[in-house]
Amino acid sequence: MSQCPFLQLADFGLARAKSVPTKTYSNEVVTLWYRPPDVLLGSTEYSTQIDMWGVGCIMYEMISGRPLFPGATVEDELHLIFRTLGTPTESTWPGIATNEEFNQYNFNTYQGESLLARAPRLAHDSALGLLSKFLLYEAKKRISAATAMKHPFFESLGHSIHTLKDQESIFSCPGLVLTRDHNYKVTNGSQAKNRRQSMHF
Repeated sequence: MSQCPFLQLADFGLARAKSVPTKTYSNEVVTLWYRPPDVLLGSTEYSTQIDMWGVGCIMYEMISGRPLFPGATVEDELHLIFRTLGTPTESTWPGIATNEEFNQYNFNTYQGESLLARAPRLAHDSALGLLSKFLLYEAKKRISAATAMKHPFFESLGHSIHTLKDQESIFSCPGLVLTRDHNYKVTNGSQAKNRRQSMHF
C-alpha cells in the first residue's frame, strides 16, 4: 500500500501473515495495467517501489482521462510500456540485457514517445517531471511517496497538505474545491464531453 494524505492504494492479493518473514513473493501481483516492468519480467523481490509505478500510471490516467498502458496480456503490456517509454537498455535499466524473459520476447527497439504530446496537461504544474520519476525502469530509483509529496507539482495545494491525517480528506485543506474544467474536452465521434474534474484554489 502506498500511503500519502490524498491517495491510498491497496491490493490484498499480496497480503501475507505479518509473522512470516519473507522478501520473495509471486510475480502475479498488481492489476496488469499498473504492474511495473520489473515484475512483468519475473521479479519476485520487491517492496513499495512497485506501488510507485502504479501511482504514476494512475496519475497519468487522472490527468488525461485514459489509461496509460491498457495491455491485454503480459507481453502486450510490456510492448505498450516499451513503445511509450522506449525499449530499455543497459543505461536505462542495468542488467536488462541478461534478463532471460526480456530476451525471450525479442521486442522491437523503440525510441519512446512524447507523453506531453499524448497528454498536453502534463505541462502544467511540473506534472511531467513528477510522472517521469514514477515511471523509471530501475525500481530502486523510483521516487518514494514521501519525496513525491515534496515535489513542486503539489505546491499549489499549500502547506496544509502535509499535515493531513491518514483518514482526512484533501478537501479539508483551506480553499481547496473541486470544479469542472470546461476547457478540456475529449472527442468521441461527433460528440465532445467534458471529462476531467480539476482542483483549484
